[in-house]
Order: sequence, then C-alpha cells, then structure tokens
Amino acid sequence: MGIFVASASVKNTLFGDMDTNIILDCILVIISIIMLWKGADWLVDSASEIAHTLKVSDLIIGLTVVAFGTSAPEFAVTISAAISQQTDISIGNVIGSNIFNLGFILGGTAIIHPITTSSKLFNRDGLFLLITTALIFFLFFGFDGWTPNDSFTIIEGILLFSLLIGYVAFLFIKKDPPEEVHPHNASWKSYVFFMIGLFLIVYGGHLMVKHASSVAHYWGVSDWVIAVTIVAAGTSAPEFATSISAALKGRHGIALGNLVGSDLFNLLGVLGLAGMINPTLIGEDIYSSVFLLVIMVGLTLFMIRTNWRISRAEGTILVVINLIRWYYNFAS
Repeated sequence: MGIFVASASVKNTLFGDMDTNIILDCILVIISIIMLWKGADWLVDSASEIAHTLKVSDLIIGLTVVAFGTSAPEFAVTISAAISQQTDISIGNVIGSNIFNLGFILGGTAIIHPITTSSKLFNRDGLFLLITTALIFFLFFGFDGWTPNDSFTIIEGILLFSLLIGYVAFLFIKKDPPEEVHPHNASWKSYVFFMIGLFLIVYGGHLMVKHASSVAHYWGVSDWVIAVTIVAAGTSAPEFATSISAALKGRHGIALGNLVGSDLFNLLGVLGLAGMINPTLIGEDIYSSVFLLVIMVGLTLFMIRTNWRISRAEGTILVVINLIRWYYNFAS
C-alpha cells in the first residue's frame, strides 16, 4: 500500500497540471515552427511572382510588403503591451527583435547560405536604418546617456511614424525594376498563397511567443529578459523562416530586404505607434540594448559593403554577438 501511495505521489509530481501544460506548450511550439516554415515557403515564391508582375525588384517587395507582413507579430505584441502599459515589453520587444534580426537571423541565414548584397541596399536602405537607429538612441537618451527622467513622447512617436510613411512612399515612387525575369507571372493563386503564407507565419509566430513565454515563466525568468529574448525571438520567427527560405531559393533581395525592412517597420512603425498610444518613461535596462542595436546596425552595414556579400564567417560573428548578449541578459 505504501508503495502504491508513493508511486501515485511520484506520478502526480511528474504529470500534474503544471507539467502537462508545459508539455502542451512544447508541442505547440513545435507546431508553430512547422507553420512558420511552410508559410515562409509559400510567401517567398508568391512574393517573387508578385514583384515580377508589378515590375519592381525583389528588394522593394522584401523591404515593404514582405517586411510589413513579417513585422505583424511585433505590431501585435508591442501595441498590446503599450495599451496595457507594460513598457518593458512594449519597447524591449522592438529593440530585442531588431537585434535578433541582425544577429541570429541575418547571421544564421548567412551561415546556411551566404547572402549577396548590393550598393543600393547599402547606400539607401542600410544608411537610412543606421540614421533611424541613431535617431531613436538620441530621442531616448539625448547626449548624456540614461537619466531617470528620459521619456518617449507622443511627438516623437508621430515623428517616427511619419518617417516610415515617407520612406515607403519614396520606395514605390522611385521603384527599382526587377533584377531578373521571373519564370512565372502572378496569378490569382499567387495572391491567395501569399495571404495563406503570411497567415501561417504570423499565427505561427504568435503561438511561439505565447507558449515559449509560458515555459520561461515556469522557470522564473523576468518580464524584461523574456521581452528581449524569447518574445523577440518568437516575433522574429517569421523573418527567420522567410529569409532562410528566400536565401536558399536565391532570392537575396527578399532575404535581406525583409530583415532591413522589418527593422525599419519595427523602429518607425511599431515604436512610433506605441509612443502615440502610450507615452512612457524609458527604463535603465533599455539603454544597453539600444546602444548594442546601433553597433549591430553599423557592423551589418560594414559586412554588406565588404565584397557585396555577407559570408559564413561574418554570419558567425553576428550569431556569436547575439549569444553573448543572451548570456548577459539571462546571467544578470
């Protein structure tokens, strides 16, 4: 009898409600990964066909339509957090996602398949991203670093969002012609598969954020660390799946344009809307992350310019920098 009771106790310990929930969370994370990969496959193929039909380059489609779609999780998470006044998650998610995009995603994609770059991406979009990132650092902290009174205001949010509208308008007014002739024009199926692919990667990213965060909370990880690591990684999962799929298919304009465009949409669109919805004080924890983002953008531009190619070695450097940052965040 004593053995039976002891066995029942062990069973309850191993398979209690909490443990069952964690197992379910892990299963749903795996399902979300499958959704991300299949959605990215359809998204890239259909986006290339649409770009050819619209007579614009893969880069323009990657910088705008694809980037906007893959940034949808950041929009959802950040705006929701801004409304509920969870400022650490609201701002931390944007900054963390951008660092993750340039570190793990760009670096990981280059390790799997080196990415061909272009002078137009460097001179126009890359430099604009660097200026934007430096501007946000200045808006947050000025010239004197972080102080307890630093804040993000409605006016600053409107400024950022206005810059995004101007940038997108400029891209379509001065649109680049296609780099190459695509073998297929877009049909009605292209637009259907684009929307299905977009839905799969957006919803897949949502599932990943929700259930990976539950696992992290179970292990006692703080909201800030979850925001700049797990939430950032989960909301960046669409970019990851899309960029790797595009690089493997040789659509380098979509692969790199998606990441640069997503970072711009995050900083100007997502952060701009968050500031317009709920002006907030800037926490001290954010300072080091924004500073690191400025460094990451500068380093990425340097890699884009060297031989007009991001190599496996350069990709490894970007990934290692992110691993060190993650270790620092969890250790602290």
